[in-house]
Amino acid sequence: MNRAFPDGPAFRDRRQAGRALAAVLRAKVQGEPLVLALPRGGVPVAFEVAEALQAPLDVVLVRKIGAPGNAEFAIGAVAEGNPPFCVADQAVMDMFGASQAWFDAERDRQLAEIARRRAVYCGDRPLPEVAGREVILVDDGIATGNTARAALMALAAAGPSRLLFAAPIGAWESVARLRPLVDELVCLQMPEPFRAVGLHYETFEQTTDTEVVALLRQSRS
Repeated sequence: MNRAFPDGPAFRDRRQAGRALAAVLRAKVQGEPLVLALPRGGVPVAFEVAEALQAPLDVVLVRKIGAPGNAEFAIGAVAEGNPPFCVADQAVMDMFGASQAWFDAERDRQLAEIARRRAVYCGDRPLPEVAGREVILVDDGIATGNTARAALMALAAAGPSRLLFAAPIGAWESVARLRPLVDELVCLQMPEPFRAVGLHYETFEQTTDTEVVALLRQSRS
């Protein structure tokens, strides 16, 4: 894998990156996969993967649990599922003085937001069935990898036959931490030094809820 970009950004946009991912994933897939995206930015990438593999597309929703007084500093994460899956960093919780009661309340608040977003994106459609299926989780890039880690652990707990993770771009260290969680990991570019994910795309505008809904509807049709 290339680790430097002497000629500028690696990808034109998320859709082009998804097509590049799909070209590599074709040789990795063993059955009829289910493609799951991490919204919102992972959805345009995953849409192209699902189209190329003629696979169904859905989303898996994960929310960061921020530290008290510093919401951007993650001390854990919660992913939707039946039951939901939660991870916490006890050492960081202790550092911020976050009690278990506080953490549980924040987890429940984030689960409510997950439920709201699933209703927006998918209406009353139930969670996709993961047990016994080959599943490909897709994102638009791997920076810390914390969100992907929570999602992958939640999916693994649901019992897929194979679990794959795919992203166009990622930090080498974060990719290495995710590899043990999956049967196969595809990351097309791991530049050194790694910059913010968006800097490796020519166009990296925020993906909107409207775009997510439209792409999911288009994939189903």
